[in-house]
This record gives sequence, C-alpha cells and structure tokens, in this order.
Amino acid sequence: MAASNQVGVAKMLMKFCLTNVHGILSTLFRWMSVLMGLSGARVQQTPVGSISRTKEDLKESSGARCTTPSSVNYHFTRQCNYKCGFCFHTAKTSFVLPIEEAKRGLRLLKNAGMEKVNFSGGEPFLQDRGNFLGELVKYCKQELELPSVSIVSNGSLIKETWFQKYGDYLDILAISCDSFNEDTNKVIGRGQGKKSHLDNLHKVRNWCRDYKVAFKINSVINTYNVDEDMTENITALNPVRWKIFQCLLIYGENAGENSLREAENFVISDQQFQDFLIRHQSVACLVPESNKKMRDSYLILDEYMRFLDCREGRKDPSKSILDVGVEEAIKFSGFDEKMFRIRGGKYLWSKADMKLEW
Repeated sequence: MAASNQVGVAKMLMKFCLTNVHGILSTLFRWMSVLMGLSGARVQQTPVGSISRTKEDLKESSGARCTTPSSVNYHFTRQCNYKCGFCFHTAKTSFVLPIEEAKRGLRLLKNAGMEKVNFSGGEPFLQDRGNFLGELVKYCKQELELPSVSIVSNGSLIKETWFQKYGDYLDILAISCDSFNEDTNKVIGRGQGKKSHLDNLHKVRNWCRDYKVAFKINSVINTYNVDEDMTENITALNPVRWKIFQCLLIYGENAGENSLREAENFVISDQQFQDFLIRHQSVACLVPESNKKMRDSYLILDEYMRFLDCREGRKDPSKSILDVGVEEAIKFSGFDEKMFRIRGGKYLWSKADMKLEW
C-alpha cells in the first residue's frame, strides 16, 4: 500500500514538472519570436541613450507624423560686426562648430528631407573671412546636391574673390537693408565706422549679377523706417524677393532682463505695418511677414545645431541633432508647417529654375 502511494506521488510530481517546463518553453519561444521580429527594425536612441524604440513606437508616442525639415535656417554663428537695435539672434556666445561636425549635421538634415538651407548669423562672413561659410555652401551644393543654398548677410564683409571661389554653389544671397537713408541705417545700428552700408549693398548687387547669384533684400520695419517710401530704390535694385519683416520681440535676445538688445523702442503696431505694405503694394517682389506669420513658421538651428522653439516669445532649444538625430530634435522645434506654407515658405528657390536674365 505504501509503495503504491509513493508511485502515485511520483507520477503527480512528474506531471507537474512537465507542465511547467512546457509553459516555460512556450514563453521562451514567444519572446524569441518577438525579438526576431524586431531584429530587422530600425531603432533610435533616446537622449539618455538607455532605451531603444522602433520608429513606429516613436511616431505613436508623438501622436503626429514626423515633420520634414524641407527648409532650414542654420545660424552657425552669433557674432556680428553690426549692432542693430532690434536684432533677435544676438551674440550670446562665440561658439562655432568645427566644420566637419557642421557638415555631419547638414548631411543628417539632408537625409531627413532638407531641400533648402539658409546660412545666417550673426554675420556669417565673419568666420575665417568667409571661407568657413564658403566651404559649407560648396559642400551643400556639390556633395549633398541640395536644390537651394542661400545666405543672409549684412553685406559689409563680402569680397569679389568670394564670388569667384564659391559663387557657382550659391543660389540666393540676401542682404539686409532697412533704409535707403544712410543716417537712418546708422541710428538703427546697421553700419560700421565710416563705411557706407548702401555702397556695399549696390556693390554686392552687381557681383550677384556678374556671378549669377539670385539677389534678395531683407528689411525689418520699425519705428525709424516705417514712414519711408522705398519703392524707387527697390525697383532700381530689382531683387528676386524683397522680404519685409515686422520688428519682433524675443525674450532673452532683444527684450527682457538678460537680453543684449532693447528693441522695445523699435516695435511698431500691426496697423503701421499694414500701412507700410499698402504704400509699397506696387512692388511686385514684395513678400510681407508679420509677427504672426514669422514666429512659428521657421525651422531655426542655432550654433549647436539645436532647433529653437519661439512659440512662447523666447528661444527654447531642443537637444542637438548631432546627439539625438533630426527626427527626435525636431519634435521640440515648435514648427508650424501650415503657417510655413501660408507665408510662402516654399517657392522657386533654385537659381537653375528661376530662369533669370543675368
């Protein structure tokens, strides 16, 4: 009887063990299947580098499709030789990325869908007498084969030799000019010593024609130029675009306790801005940008290649695309693609397509 009970107990223990082994093996095989299914998926490292998630997971968690950085403004330097009172990207640092790191970031942007890059500052021609900028322009056009490469400059440091070396790789050069009265430019801060800002403007315009670079003018409308009529001068210069900006306050840049500029005295009302536009409505190349259009409709990279979110009236930086990639960093850019389209952010921006008469 005792022997029979022992046999029965042994059978029960064996059955229990077999059942649990089967469960363990089933669970193990399910995990192996999951892991094998994920092995071919692309993963992206989080900012802390401790968790990897698939692209699909990231899209689901963001609740929206990934923004394509079709047009990017790269402010690779904050240093400038002018002191414009309304400047909203001031010399808070002197940092400039090593050129190979800058190129690496530009390639990341190209791979993420960038079609146009605009180099700005600060004054972009300050770094290495314009050669740093020139090599980036050449890299973007020759190596990355971007449809459009452009620059915004105050024009004071540009030499003809720069056009001779890099002009073929540049689509658009925008020169900032807020007035056609030299004294007004000086009051605004757009000047250096005895050099004439307007003389430089005309000189650069002629070089653009000679070296087949599309010429553009940017003007910030403020209390010192809001009553000026620039129609005749703009018509004579004949830029492909005349971009008109309403003076914008950015906390920490040109407004607030820690700002390097005090732009409050430059601010105009919406009605004053509209009156200026009405006065110049006959200028066909005019492109107006009010504060409402401008604030959220630009993808701006700072000197560390961080996207700057301006939605709260200040510049809140993302993590650098060099550290976390474009897809992760751009989530914190505050970029409004709809407003980008409304303001005409996408236009005929390759000089090969403009069919200009040089």
